[in-house]
Amino acid sequence: MSAPLIVIAAGGTGGHMFPAQSLAEEMLARGWRAKLSTDARGARYADGFPDEVEIEVVPSATPARGGMVAKAGVPFKLTGGAMRALAAFRRDRPAVVAGFGGYPAIPAMAAAVLMKLPRLIHEQNGVLGQVNTVFAKRVDAFACGTWPTRLPDGVTGVHVGNPVRAAILRRAGSPYIPPGDHPMSVLVIGGSQGARILSATVPEALAALPDDIRRHLRVAHQARPEDAARVRAFYDDAGIAAEVQPFFDDVPARIADAQLVICRSGASTVADLSVIGRPAILIPYAAAAGDHQSANARGLTSAGAAISIPESKLTVGSLAEQAELILSHPEGASQMARAALSVARPDAAARLADLAIEVSQT
Repeated sequence: MSAPLIVIAAGGTGGHMFPAQSLAEEMLARGWRAKLSTDARGARYADGFPDEVEIEVVPSATPARGGMVAKAGVPFKLTGGAMRALAAFRRDRPAVVAGFGGYPAIPAMAAAVLMKLPRLIHEQNGVLGQVNTVFAKRVDAFACGTWPTRLPDGVTGVHVGNPVRAAILRRAGSPYIPPGDHPMSVLVIGGSQGARILSATVPEALAALPDDIRRHLRVAHQARPEDAARVRAFYDDAGIAAEVQPFFDDVPARIADAQLVICRSGASTVADLSVIGRPAILIPYAAAAGDHQSANARGLTSAGAAISIPESKLTVGSLAEQAELILSHPEGASQMARAALSVARPDAAARLADLAIEVSQT
């Protein structure tokens, strides 16, 4: 008899795919089989999934992109994707289907509803995405990564936390070296969207710090390819040691090494910061649907682990002031690191796996 199968439906951005990957890793460790159902775009984010996870690429689409012709074709593409997912489910029936949001999740979730398969949703953000809103009342359990999460009437959420990747868990609670008269690492990451404003403000803000702080800085700055040369040149002119790259493939290690992280407040980033335990300045992405990044930031800011600066109030001066506040107060920075750990849920993947198995048995 083959092992039970979980189908994980996710895609769109790393924010959906990182917790999906974490659940896949946990279910494999429990002796389950795991498949990822996504579209061609989502498959590009699947490199980190274990080799044992089969990736099923199904057609999907979003009305948010393309011209009139593309938008008119969305229902047909989604229907085709759902039919393909149905065929796959009939060949290899899942014990449970877990949706993580994003338009690539629609075909598998729709097929699960049609076949009345056990199913659940995991919402990473404090405000539901459109796809998870559609399916919220059509699942057997609704897991929340951020608490509280605004849910539709009649939907009860289970707070499991946001699962983090194994690479983050390996650094959970890493000892924090407070800022001082020694090299200090500052990590600047913008996520998959909205990095440009960080490239426009962070270098100038760090250059505006007092010399006794600035001369110790070692900056790792993630910048868009079109901004990288300009950002690198600014740091060079300011005499700040900086590594500027469009993408860092070792973010968990860089978070663990950092005295301060300046970043967006995507759900996965917030979870990573809390599990490793690092002070942060969060700049919620103003264009995020439902302003969900502001909701994501509240857990860390309420605990005293982070300072949140809305984009509308982000200036070189305001950012420099907050960075100096953290980097010039070692004990305060250490307290922020401890506060981050106090709201962490390093067992989120295990909690979500427990819920998935419970749902599979209903």
